[in-house]
Formats: sequence, C-alpha cells, structure tokens
Amino acid sequence: MVDRDGTPSLTEKPVPAVSFLSGLSGRLLLLTAVFVLIAEVLIFVPSVANMRLQWLRDRLNTAAAASVVIEGLPDQELPRAVQAETLMATGAKAIVLKKQDASRIVAAADMPPSVDAQYDLSDVSTLTSIYDAFDTLVFGGDRIIRVFGPVGESSTRIELLLDEYKLRRAMLGYARNVFILSMIISLVTASPIFFALNRLLIRPIRRMTANIQEFTADPSNPSRVLEPSGGRDEIAVAGVHLAAMQQTLQRTLKEQKNLADLGLAVSKINHDMRNILSSAQLMSDRLSDVDDPVVKRVAPKLLRSIDRAVGYTNEVLSYGRMREPEPRRRFVALRPLVQEVSEVLALDSRGDIEFTLQVEPGLQVDADSEQLFRVIHNLCRNAVEALSQGNGVERRTVLVTGLRTGSVVSIAIDDNGPGMPAKARENLFAAFRGSARSGGTGLGLAIARELVLAHGGTIALVEKVTPGTLFRIELPDRPVPLDAFRHRA
Repeated sequence: MVDRDGTPSLTEKPVPAVSFLSGLSGRLLLLTAVFVLIAEVLIFVPSVANMRLQWLRDRLNTAAAASVVIEGLPDQELPRAVQAETLMATGAKAIVLKKQDASRIVAAADMPPSVDAQYDLSDVSTLTSIYDAFDTLVFGGDRIIRVFGPVGESSTRIELLLDEYKLRRAMLGYARNVFILSMIISLVTASPIFFALNRLLIRPIRRMTANIQEFTADPSNPSRVLEPSGGRDEIAVAGVHLAAMQQTLQRTLKEQKNLADLGLAVSKINHDMRNILSSAQLMSDRLSDVDDPVVKRVAPKLLRSIDRAVGYTNEVLSYGRMREPEPRRRFVALRPLVQEVSEVLALDSRGDIEFTLQVEPGLQVDADSEQLFRVIHNLCRNAVEALSQGNGVERRTVLVTGLRTGSVVSIAIDDNGPGMPAKARENLFAAFRGSARSGGTGLGLAIARELVLAHGGTIALVEKVTPGTLFRIELPDRPVPLDAFRHRA
C-alpha cells in the first residue's frame, strides 16, 4: 500500500482496538485485586489456624466447667440429663478427666471404636497449628479426634472425643466469611488505586497514542504535533521528546520534499540546458580554429568549463536521487588541479583576494580528478564568497596546502574571512541547513562531503585561533592488490 506520491504508507497495517480487559486499565485493576488477595491469603493462613485452636479450646473450657462439679464427688456420676446437656454443649462424644494417674469419665455417649487423630493443646507451635488446620480443611470431616489439654493452672487434664464434622463446618464458614471480606477489601483498595493510576498514567499514555496515530495519518500537518502537558514526571518528559521528534521529522520530510521538487525541476530543464551547452560547445570548438594567441590560450579552458557544466547538469539529478557516481580513481597531480580551480574562479584577475598555493609540484592524489575538482572548487568558492563580505582585514587570502604522509594526502583550504556562523556549524554538511551565507542552500558542503566519503576519506572543519575558516580533507590511497603489485614490479 503506497501513497499518491509513491512513498510507502505509514498506516499500512490496521491498528487493533484496545478493549477494557486487554488494555492497561483492565490489567491494572485485575493485578491490584490479585495482589490484595495475595496479601489477604497471607493473613488468612494463620488466622484460620488460630480459629481452629480457639474453637477446640472453647470446647475444652466448657467441658472443664462441667468437670468442676464432679471433681468434688469422687464416687458419684453426673445425672444422664446433665451428661447429655454437657455433651451437646461441647459437641463431644466423651469427656474424660485425668488427675495424676487416675482417669474418670465425666460424660459419655456412644464410644467410638477407634480414634483417627489426637491433638495436645497445651503446647502447639505456629507451623503445627497451620498444618493441622489445613489437614482438617482438606482431609477432615468424617474422623474421630481426641483433644486434650490442662484445666486452668492445675495438673488436671481434660480430654474430649469429638466428631470432626462440626469443626470442619465451622472452619469452612469462617473461610467463606474471610474470602467475602477479602474480596470487598480488595475491590475497595483497588478502586482508588485504579482511578489514581488511570489519571496519572493511562490517560497521558492514551493521549500520546492518539496523537501518534493522528500524526502518522498526516505527518506534514503542523497541528498534529503533540502539545506537551508541561509536567515534570517521566511521561511529561517523554511527551516533550516526542514533540521534538515529530518536529524534526516534519523538517526532514519538508527537506526531502524540497529535494524531490529540485530533482523534478532539474529533470525538466536538464534537456534544454544540455542543448544550450552543446551549442556553446560547438561554438567553442570553432574558436579553437581562430589564429589568435589569446583565443588559443582561453579556448581550452572554456571547453573544459563547458564540459564540466554538461557533466554537472547530469550529476545534479543524480544527487537529487541521493546517488553519486562511483569515483574513477587514478593518480592525479594536485597542483595543476588547484591552479585550474583558481583560474575558474578568476582569482588571478581579482586584486582584492590573494590566492596562495603551497603544494609540491610532484604531489599526486589517488582520486577521481573531476570529483576532487568539485570538492576543492566548492570549498574555495565558499571561501571567496565569505571574503567578499568583508571582515575588516586589509589582506584577504585563500591558502591551499597539500601534504602527503605515507599513503594519505592531506589538503587544507584556509581563509581569513569572517568565519563560519554558529548556525552553520550546528548543521555542517547538511543540505538546505548548512549554508554559511544568507540565501545559500548548503549543497556545496553536502556534495563535497559525499564525494570525499566515496573516496574513503574524511573532511572536517578545523578550529583555529585566527579568524577565518579552515577545512581539511584527508584522502587515503587505494590498497594495491598483490597481483597488480607483481605486474607493476
């Protein structure tokens, strides 16, 4: 899926709708409730164990109260009616009183044939009580248990034979009540947390998401840029950076559109321009037949300039498509090439600017001669334009130096003009933003950098103490293949 201008669409895949349960809001509410329930479980475990112990101790205390009556009557038994009431109050099948080595049945109903488990309540640890409580909840209900413990501070012990069914039923009722209370607490606790986090986090995130979708639909519209909330938290900072990124993207899209428009305009005028230059080239060829020393000296330079103009008309369109031809490298004498740049800029005829060349006559550079000419021409032309603005110096100079160090040739273009403005330094080598003068496009430095990088070299603005601008180019020689070395040897 593409847009009308042929570029890929940013909204090719549909964005799925976010439901409440799949969104952050629903997950946040669910996780809050779950975490509160987990905390309630940690509280429920010891509480249900304490409830079981308290239930058993209450039965022992009730049985101990009945045993006080019979303890003073060594040879008598409780009446059957009193025994029945005591067993009903305690829920026991038998009550046994032990004093020293003697045991005495206080009350009894149907005595069970066996006891499934027994518990001593005189000294119970926390882990043991928790284990016994869950054992009753999970496996109990139809067992006969024996429970015993001391009567007050005396040495007398009381024992009960109990049906575990009533104990388990009481524990299940307690667990149900705790669960209902835990659910209420979790919802009451989760609700304010949910609404607070929804206001602090979810709403700003939804706002940013909606803005991203709107910006994606129309990234060139300035009104689609996010307006930061003005807060100081992490989401507000993210909003500021998102707005800055969107503004940068809009500038980039505008620059790309300018490049596309430039390429379209050049493609329209390229054909006519080449025809005009071809006619000029034919006329220049006829000038070479004129028997005049001045014409014979100027005609070759005019022909080379026209040839370069024809080549430039083809290469500007290549740059508009972000493509430069591969350099056709060979060893080129640097000094004649720089002298030709000086002649094209007509620096010899200008008395207000002094052009100084400090390059050894035998210095050669492994480069494409035409592309290296364009690089040096762009830098020298920028220097001449900067010097033409004037900076108060009487002697305005452009200095070009060349030096070979091993397999690297260093070329420096230095002037004593007003220097590079701060805005141009920030956008150095950026097309349409790195211009050092008003009305410039900044394409010269961008093209120079692209050509130097194609040679595997570097170009940089060098800081210096004196006024002016200094660019340094470093071009390495190509590595020589072993077969070529043997052939050359």
